[in-house]
Amino acid sequence: MRQLPRPLRLRRSIAVAMLATLGCGGGGATPSEAQATQRVDTSPIAIAAQRRTAITEAVAKVSPAVVTVQTEAVQRVTTYDFFFGPQSRDQTSSGIGSGFIIRSDGVILTNAHVIAGATKVSVAMRDGQTFDAKVLGRDELNDLAVLQIDAKDLPVATLGTSRGLLIGEWAIAIGNPYGFVLGNTEPSVTTGVISATGRNLTARTEGGGLYVDMIQTDASINPGNSGGPLVNAMGEVVGVNSSIYSPSGGSIGLGFAIPIDRARRVADDLIAHGKARQPWIGVRIDVPSTDGSDREALSRGAVVSQVTPESPAAKADIRRGDVLVRSRDRTLRNAYDWEAEQLDLRVGDDVPLTIRRGGREIEVHVTVADQPEVTAQRVAVLRDLELVDVTAAIRTERNIRNEGGGALIVSVAQRVSEDLGVRNGDVIVQVMNTPIKNARQAKQVLESYAGRGRIRMFLERGGRVFSTDFAIQQ
Repeated sequence: MRQLPRPLRLRRSIAVAMLATLGCGGGGATPSEAQATQRVDTSPIAIAAQRRTAITEAVAKVSPAVVTVQTEAVQRVTTYDFFFGPQSRDQTSSGIGSGFIIRSDGVILTNAHVIAGATKVSVAMRDGQTFDAKVLGRDELNDLAVLQIDAKDLPVATLGTSRGLLIGEWAIAIGNPYGFVLGNTEPSVTTGVISATGRNLTARTEGGGLYVDMIQTDASINPGNSGGPLVNAMGEVVGVNSSIYSPSGGSIGLGFAIPIDRARRVADDLIAHGKARQPWIGVRIDVPSTDGSDREALSRGAVVSQVTPESPAAKADIRRGDVLVRSRDRTLRNAYDWEAEQLDLRVGDDVPLTIRRGGREIEVHVTVADQPEVTAQRVAVLRDLELVDVTAAIRTERNIRNEGGGALIVSVAQRVSEDLGVRNGDVIVQVMNTPIKNARQAKQVLESYAGRGRIRMFLERGGRVFSTDFAIQQ
């Protein structure tokens, strides 16, 4: 057996002697009292104080405002029966996501893709109480939606800012992954750091869209987390959890959130107008290849390939071939940076732009406007369609090939969209044998065929013309 060093054995003997002396003295503690002084205080208050951190404080501050968003979608499904032929029935599917309260009167922010196609939306609170929710507005471009429930004096998440985020600072994702599979409505918390800012995604994500200027985090974001808050160590919301990049469908530490400054701007528009105003200056920018074959294009600036006549850009003398290199305080390395900048602009802003032309840099100012079809006069057709004239600006902006005018669909009822196979952005170019020059003519021709049997309508989409047949019942 290994012997202990002599000095250590001596110190132990002295310590034992001292304990014996103290135990005998009238003012010393008994052995049981000495043990009591070494016990850890295990009261709930003491445990909370010992375990409390910046993260637990941040979670306690925000989690009461996090909710579960539940959706139902009813679809008409047709199956074929050998004896009875085609059989139609309604099929209900459900979905789930997250959201957080931004106003105490029940206004909730979430992702647009969480409620996409839903015929019914409800919200479950942290205590399990459930409310029917009204959709105040949605913006698919930014993947954001605003809901409202009939409730008062609710806990509200504190909104911070997404500007000045530090790479490596704490990031906390709060939401409801996999919903009620976990058995209750308490939100789940995952932590990580801010991995990057200004990320432009061109690959497929959970949200299914193109996301630019995103916050990247390695805090786990799983199915059901969409729409929940990304929180900093101060308990402030800095982003809206939106998507993950994953070859398997599960979290691999590549999560992305929409910056809260953009989300706040969109939410304000949705609350005030029911839709987000889309900032526009009237330039088309060359988009680099997504396969990485043209890496130089990712750093040579935003090259203008087209300028819409009479647009803010045209009035500022921006020309085809100019390169946008800076907007306000943002450096523009490529088309994705310009897309990100546009999403952060507001209609009416006077924006300083630096352009490179012929080897020199020029500063111009543009006044941000609405998309041309937003300000155009709308024509309602049979309460199911809203059309606007295809002007020169709209034709250029949307790259419409039909030169004879036409009527642009800017709003279509879901039932009509499904039955006719048409959608927003389609251009009506002909009805039966009549070429369509403008929205008012389209209204007159369509309504003249009501109750007269089958109608054939020709439309342009993505540069191609297709037709759809239908009948209008009187």
